[in-house]
Amino acid sequence: MLRFLFQDLLLPILLFTLVRAVFRSVFQSVKSAAAPPRPVSRQAPVVQAGGELKKDPVCGIYVSTAVSVTRNIDGELFYFCSKECRDKYHAA
Repeated sequence: MLRFLFQDLLLPILLFTLVRAVFRSVFQSVKSAAAPPRPVSRQAPVVQAGGELKKDPVCGIYVSTAVSVTRNIDGELFYFCSKECRDKYHAA
């Protein structure tokens, strides 16, 4: 009875578990080696929704006053979408 329990039940279960663990290990290492590296995810900058929009005098895009680049010229405040547009307007 004890011999039957060991030979016909426990031994096959132990062998199956061992073979399965070996195959999993081999296939996971092959899978991780073949997988392309994940790109680094960038988080978008947090921009507050809403607010007043002003038109960039150089490129014509509307930009939020909260995140725009500003320049005070002759007492008038201008809003720009980038430093490049601000510099172009100043040069013109």
